[in-house]
Amino acid sequence: MYGDEQAGGFSAEKLAQVPPMLQGIVDAGDLSGFVTLIWRKGEIAQLNTLGLRDIAAKAPMTRDTLFRIASMTKPVTSVAAMMLMEEGKLRLEDPVSRWLPELAEMQVLDDPTGPLNKTHPAPREITVEDLMTHRAGLAYGFTSIGPIAHAHEAKLGSPLVNRMTPEAWLQALGALPLSYPPGERFHYSHATDVLGFLVARIEGKSLGEVLRARIFAPLGMVDTDFWQPAEKRGRMAKLYKAPPEGGPLEDVSLPMGDERPAFEGGGGGLISTADDYLKFARMLLGKGEADGVRLLKPETVGLMTTNRLTPAQRAIPFMGLPFWAAQGFGLGLSTIMEPEKLEFMGAGSKGSFGWPGAFGTWWQADPAQDLVMIYLIQNSMPLEPEAVSQLATGQRMGGRAALPIFQKLTYAALGE
Repeated sequence: MYGDEQAGGFSAEKLAQVPPMLQGIVDAGDLSGFVTLIWRKGEIAQLNTLGLRDIAAKAPMTRDTLFRIASMTKPVTSVAAMMLMEEGKLRLEDPVSRWLPELAEMQVLDDPTGPLNKTHPAPREITVEDLMTHRAGLAYGFTSIGPIAHAHEAKLGSPLVNRMTPEAWLQALGALPLSYPPGERFHYSHATDVLGFLVARIEGKSLGEVLRARIFAPLGMVDTDFWQPAEKRGRMAKLYKAPPEGGPLEDVSLPMGDERPAFEGGGGGLISTADDYLKFARMLLGKGEADGVRLLKPETVGLMTTNRLTPAQRAIPFMGLPFWAAQGFGLGLSTIMEPEKLEFMGAGSKGSFGWPGAFGTWWQADPAQDLVMIYLIQNSMPLEPEAVSQLATGQRMGGRAALPIFQKLTYAALGE
C-alpha cells in the first residue's frame, strides 16, 4: 500500500504511521475496519484496507467495499443543482415553491422548541440558496429539540431508508412548520433532500436517473447509487454500533429492498466506494473537470466553495461543537477559512472543502496541496429525535479520535 518512495511528495516514513494507527483502532474493537485513500498531484499516495467489512462472515475490507456515505451525498446533489443553474433552469434566488408548491406559504414556529400550533407566517419564501446553505428553516428530527423533532420522525420517517414517494413526503414536510425563518441561521436539515426532489422535478426524472446520467456515468462512478443489486451486496460494509459501555460491535445495518426505492434522498442516501468518490472529489478539486470530463465551470465551483454564512451564523455551534470557528459553508460544501483554529477538529489548508457523513465517512479536497483525502468507516450514530446532544459522543473514544489523527498524520507527512 505504501513504499519507501515519496509518492505525491509525502515523506514515506511519516505516512507509514497511518496504517498502524488505524489498525490499533480495529484491534481495540472500536471500529470494524477502514478504507482510506490519499491522492496527491495525480497519484494515489496511500490506500489502506484494514479490518473487516462483515465481522460475522470474516469478510475483509477491500478497495471496492461499498459504504453508505450518508451526508457525503449532499455535495453530489448540490453539483446536480449547480449544473441546472449553469443551464439557466434555476437561479439561487428563485423561490422553491415555483417547482415545489408543497412548500409555499410556510408557517414558522414561534419557539423552535415549542408547540407546533403556535406559529406565524414565514416572512419570505424559501429560495434555492436557502436549501443549499441549510438556511431554509427546515429541520431534521435528530438536529432538533422538542415537538418538531418528534413530528419529523412521525410524519416523514427515516431520512435514509424511506418507503414514501417523493410527492407524499414533500406534502408531509410542507404541512410541518419551519423551525426558523428562511435565511436566519444554518440549521442542518432535510434541505438537500428537498433540493434533490426539486432537481428531479425540473428534469422530469427520478433523482437517481439525473445523477447517473449527469454525474456518475460521465465520471465513471460505476458503483455509486441509491440502491445496489443483489450481485453487489456482498461488497457492502455492515453498519455497526459501538456500545459506549464496551462489548462487541453490534450489526445495525439498514435494510436493502429487492427493488429500487421511490424515495431517493439527495441528503443522505447514496452508497459508494473510495475510488468512485475520488473521481467526484477530483472533479471539484479540478474546478469542475477531471480526466477530460467537465461537469461545471470553474466559477461555479468557486461559488460552491466560498463561505456564505455570516459571522453571527458561524458563531452558533453545530451539533454541539464549535464547527464554524475555523470553517464556513458555501453551496453544499464546508470550506476551511482559518486553519489555525481547527485544533481538535482535524487538519487542512485554507480553502480546503468537503462534507462528512453521519456514519463516520469523510472526505476533503485541498486545492493548496493538490490533495484529496477519503476516509470510510461504517459506525452508527444516533439519528433519532433530539439526538443532537449525543452526536459528538456517539462513538467510543478510539473511534472518535481516528479521523482527526488520520488528518494530522497525513498533513505532517507532507514533504515540504
